[in-house]
Amino acid sequence: MESAAVIVQPPAPDGGRRVVIHGEFVGTAYHLLDVVEFLRQKGLPETDTTVDDPDLIEWRGGGPQAWSAGE
Repeated sequence: MESAAVIVQPPAPDGGRRVVIHGEFVGTAYHLLDVVEFLRQKGLPETDTTVDDPDLIEWRGGGPQAWSAGE
């Protein structure tokens, strides 16, 4: 079982990252603001520091600054 509520998958070749919240695919993010919007839509915290909270978000294949494959 995954511990973080939000899982952001590694960047695809087009730079998009699939986002899963509480086990539900919510969309593909193409930049950090997309992730923040998905959090807002699901009623989760959406502050600047939220994206760095490992208890909330698990970034796979690169952190919040990685938006192209291989970063």
